[in-house]
Amino acid sequence: MLELIWNAGPVVKLVLLILVYFSVVSWTIILYKIRVIQRAMRDSDAFLEAFWSKKRLDAVAQDLKQYPDSPLTSLFREGYQELLKVQRVQNDSEVQSFTAGLSAADNVSRALRRASTKETYRLEKYLTFLATTGSTAPFIGLFGTVWGIMGSFHGISKMGSASLAVVAPGISEALIATAIGLIAAIPAVVAYNHFLNKVNILIGEMDNFSQEFLNIVEYMVRRD
Repeated sequence: MLELIWNAGPVVKLVLLILVYFSVVSWTIILYKIRVIQRAMRDSDAFLEAFWSKKRLDAVAQDLKQYPDSPLTSLFREGYQELLKVQRVQNDSEVQSFTAGLSAADNVSRALRRASTKETYRLEKYLTFLATTGSTAPFIGLFGTVWGIMGSFHGISKMGSASLAVVAPGISEALIATAIGLIAAIPAVVAYNHFLNKVNILIGEMDNFSQEFLNIVEYMVRRD
């Protein structure tokens, strides 16, 4: 195979270099996302267990450093800080009405949405490259194959012979481009679908946690 690659034409070699680049970057992203997603899911499970086992929000806030990779930690931090900020404003201005309480819940809701958007972007980061690799690498390889076969037919016309000895080397060189394209695309597609499924699970957990946190805030507001 190395001999075929070495003897390939300049266009086919360029195509192979592009595909190797796609493959190397894709595997780098795959290994990176495996670590990020696994840590996020592990810390999220641990955070939820701690969150529901504790009776006070301030007690949960003190242990956030134990779950640094969970997106739920970011949501709780932003929501809790916004809640404290609103409570300080209310205390300073001596506003205790029910309308002010609803405003506090609205502010916390906006903070949770901002944090959720930020964490979703972090979790989905680099997945676009995997999708691009999976969709374009086979076509790039096919282009190299078509170009190589065109070169083979050109060689046939110059040699005036269509024997297997004349056709086979050129076609073999050309088909390598398609093979490398598939080698680059298949892991990228499998990894993209796997990571997208995990990210959707985490996004669902963020949505559920945001709603539960808002319910707690609204209960605190009504109680006060």
